[in-house]
Amino acid sequence: MLVGDACDEGAADSVIELSANVDDCTGEVLGATIEKLLAAGCVDAWASPIVMKKSRPGWTVSALCLPGGLAAAEDVLFAETTTFGVRRRVLDRSKLLRAFETVPTPYGPVRIKVGRRGGKVVTASPEFADCLSAAEAHHVSVREVLSAAQAAWREGQRT
Repeated sequence: MLVGDACDEGAADSVIELSANVDDCTGEVLGATIEKLLAAGCVDAWASPIVMKKSRPGWTVSALCLPGGLAAAEDVLFAETTTFGVRRRVLDRSKLLRAFETVPTPYGPVRIKVGRRGGKVVTASPEFADCLSAAEAHHVSVREVLSAAQAAWREGQRT
């Protein structure tokens, strides 16, 4: 028997943060590594500048993966960088409830990712890929389409 009220606060789960320091990678290698980490199923990946021993500039390459994707993510880090070690730590995270809504714009329909917590909208973001495609098709800036999509979503919230 469960006691309590159901809520729509979003979900919580655990992810694994991987990180590796490198001091001999080019920007192109770092970019390719991040793309491969995402293609391998990581939920996020990034690189941060650091200063390493002997005052050498370097990078920390980091990724968040679900437990089932740990081996694939580590394989990418070892194959694509010169690191000899990958650190990992388990993190608990809270997530907003997410849903997509489509809004009409002068440039065509654009999906908006809406995040809710406690039944209230916390954030709403136009899908960049939709906006980029629409901008290219209509020969306008992507910022113009992003702005139009955001305005259309806000207008829809008032009606």
